[in-house]
Amino acid sequence: METIKTIQIGEPRNAPLEMSPEEFRALGYRLVDQVAEFLGSLPRRRVSPGESPREIRAILGDSPLPEKGTAAATLLDDAVRLLVNHSLFNGHPRFMGFITSPAAPLGALGELLAAAVNPNVGGWVLSPMASEIEAQTIRWIAELIGYPREAGGILVTGGTMANFVAFLAARKAKLPWDARTHGLAGDGARRMRVYASTETHTWIHKAVDLFGLGLDSIAWISANSDQRINTTELRERISADKAKGDLPFMVIGTAGTVSTGAVDPLPEIASIAREHGLWFHVDGAYGGFAAVAPNAPADLRGISEADSVAVDPHKWLYAPLEAGCTLVRDRNALRDAFTQHHPSYYKLLEDREETLNFFEYGPENSRGFRALKIWLALRQVGREGYAQMIGDDIRLAKALFELAAAHPELQAFRQGLSIATFRYVPRDLTPGVANVEEYLNHLNSELLGRLQASGEAFLTNAVIGGTFALRACIVNFRTSLADIRALPGIITRLGADLDAALRPKALQDNIA
Repeated sequence: METIKTIQIGEPRNAPLEMSPEEFRALGYRLVDQVAEFLGSLPRRRVSPGESPREIRAILGDSPLPEKGTAAATLLDDAVRLLVNHSLFNGHPRFMGFITSPAAPLGALGELLAAAVNPNVGGWVLSPMASEIEAQTIRWIAELIGYPREAGGILVTGGTMANFVAFLAARKAKLPWDARTHGLAGDGARRMRVYASTETHTWIHKAVDLFGLGLDSIAWISANSDQRINTTELRERISADKAKGDLPFMVIGTAGTVSTGAVDPLPEIASIAREHGLWFHVDGAYGGFAAVAPNAPADLRGISEADSVAVDPHKWLYAPLEAGCTLVRDRNALRDAFTQHHPSYYKLLEDREETLNFFEYGPENSRGFRALKIWLALRQVGREGYAQMIGDDIRLAKALFELAAAHPELQAFRQGLSIATFRYVPRDLTPGVANVEEYLNHLNSELLGRLQASGEAFLTNAVIGGTFALRACIVNFRTSLADIRALPGIITRLGADLDAALRPKALQDNIA
């Protein structure tokens, strides 16, 4: 057993926020009982309360800041009541909406422990064990997706920030002048170019805006009918931009598009990037972790060739929010992007040899202990456990797609990774006619709102070639085949009721 080092202390200060160990223990036991009861009740609850913003605000109330304090037990009971009765539950088995997973129960307990110890994982001296746990977690994430374990990396809030960190590393590595000193105008009129599919997540809009390149720096490459980047057009555009004196520096491949789960041809993009000397980045915020599953697309193996990768543990590692991760093949390229000024008050963060100070690898100085919940889960289930759960999610999406394709009132569109897209089509309407298509877009848009408000299931939407589709995304270890089989009946029942109320008389001529 480890020896715990102790010191002598005097009388404690009287601080209103402090609790005795006995009080904390009693409150903690009570809260854990309430959380356990909540988790056990999830399958019986509505996915969403279907309440309006006005209703939620009325329930919360609009009282002024309290002058006096309230007992902690009362406050925790109040918080449980508000959150358990008036939340959208992404941990519900029938939550298949945004790419947000349920929180692994062990991860939730890990968050309690991380908050209790409260290390600041910006500098090693502030967080010796937490810093090393984060470094180990990053190595394990790299191993899980087939990326070099010696890569540099950092945990951030989510996919957008993970992509931002990689973007800044690429900009620093590929600019031929010192932008840190001279800014982005250091080479006169040469426009920097980043290449992205039209299906790329909107983080790229934010990145070029916030980091000084401007929206015109994005060279948009069309997507093929399978929603994957057109590599012929990519090659041609890079060559054309070079010929006119622009500065291509980065190409982005997507491992799992938001709308349909498509995976770009990553190995081919890697080859193009090498040919032209570009930084190859993979946005794998959603689909990167699917590389561990045996039924995942073969193109995910191209992740191993990327200069940088963004993944989201709070998506397909089922970690509680927030948790994103950036991996950069050359750890020095990551450090160079963020190691800048070293004021005198950083001295304690630099005095020890071989210390890992994460403030040098990302934009934050003070950082929470995001790694613990991921580290615990990786140890709890291992590679095999994640391969099984992610593989199951993909199989369930495929089963839903097949059910939609076989149903006389559903039209299936795309299935990629754990996403299935389809729409409701009344059996007496013929798709393809202009006014029918316009009505079907309206009908399915209204149907989505009705479905979300019903609390029976929660889906979102995709727009595919101008067609409004319902979109089910399964990154949920609680979703079962029974939940999947229930969906067509729920959707067609709600759809028939809406169609009876909404269909214009002008469509009667298009009845099949």
